[in-house]
Amino acid sequence: MHNAMVTHRRFLMPMLSVIGCALILSIMAVGVPSVMAAKKPMEKAFPSSEKCKRCHLRVFEEWEASAQSRSIVTAPFRMTLERYLAKADKNDKAMCFQCHAPHIAEYEELLPRFIKEVQSKDPHMDGVGCPQCHLIHSVDDKAHPPVPTYQLGKTIFGGYDKAAENLAHQSEKLGLFTDSQFCVTCHDSLPQTPQTVKDLPDWLGDWKASKAETSGKTCQSCHMPEAVDESANGEKIRKVANHSFPGRFGKVRADAVELDFSTKVNGKTSLVDVTIKSFVPHNLPLPHPGWSRVVVDLSIKGKNLKTVYNEQRFYQRVFGGADGKETVLDFEAKKVLQDTLLKPEETREESFTFPTPKDAPSMDVIVTLTYAPVHGPQDLLKAIEHDAPLGKKDRAFQAVQIAQKKTNVLLKKK
Repeated sequence: MHNAMVTHRRFLMPMLSVIGCALILSIMAVGVPSVMAAKKPMEKAFPSSEKCKRCHLRVFEEWEASAQSRSIVTAPFRMTLERYLAKADKNDKAMCFQCHAPHIAEYEELLPRFIKEVQSKDPHMDGVGCPQCHLIHSVDDKAHPPVPTYQLGKTIFGGYDKAAENLAHQSEKLGLFTDSQFCVTCHDSLPQTPQTVKDLPDWLGDWKASKAETSGKTCQSCHMPEAVDESANGEKIRKVANHSFPGRFGKVRADAVELDFSTKVNGKTSLVDVTIKSFVPHNLPLPHPGWSRVVVDLSIKGKNLKTVYNEQRFYQRVFGGADGKETVLDFEAKKVLQDTLLKPEETREESFTFPTPKDAPSMDVIVTLTYAPVHGPQDLLKAIEHDAPLGKKDRAFQAVQIAQKKTNVLLKKK
């Protein structure tokens, strides 16, 4: 009996080995289920946008000029991230990357590399590039912030149908890509962590109730305006979306507001009534980070075009930290100390009273609306200046004009 069992085992073991090898080979042939498959290297799953450039030159050049392409390369982001990492709990250190490099969701274990890429000032990976958006298959808008689900593979998702056949990837149209909810995934509110307060107001304001949104005008209508061009190199001309994402930097800001004012001279004093009508279906400016603000500037020039009066007012959201003191770092925000943001599609009126210029036949009245440069504590500004390759000439320190109106007012002679 013992000899029979030994003989059976000797026969059975080689057979099991053969069956096992055959099974492994068959699984490799048909593909391993996703739960068993080894994760792709990040460079394979999220290739550089430079690779997309080979076929999509127009789109690449637009994206390259956009703020999205600089999401992890700006000095303000590096300095803000440095301060965040110094205070963040070890379990929350990926928070900033949820929007600035959203593929962290698929590669959380590579967080140290993400941080080093930012600190290098010359990252080899994209923060928000082509695959970071075009591999999103769905968005859970019940989560806060909304959570994108990636489908990693050879299918690229977008908002247009009838994509040209090619050997690089498959294409699939998803309605999500022409829906505001796609953009809101990152552009809505602060990610919530144990360090942030859940009842902080969102960045956008009540955008869902805006005339633009309720009439079917989505985020993409302004920030990815349609044009007629080729999507892929040499492709037939058709409707395409602009990928420079105009906003603060770009043509769309010229249509953001309507600026008007009237002037009244009352002897020794004068009055300027300013009307600012916002056509933007969200808060202006978006209060991220905490130093974002719009400046209303009134300048009065008298004799020899000398500025004799100047006054500025700010549209902004001022955050307070745990100690109640003002902070421009949104991750420190615990409450709102002041909120003068232009609300969605709001019309705001401002009145300025000032001394009428003396010994001048007339005065120039100039009202300017601008995005302000970065502001905040001197140590932060100095750190940004020192870290930026162009120093104080970095675009973070440059004001961006939104609108301006001026007139010359005759003054009564004595």
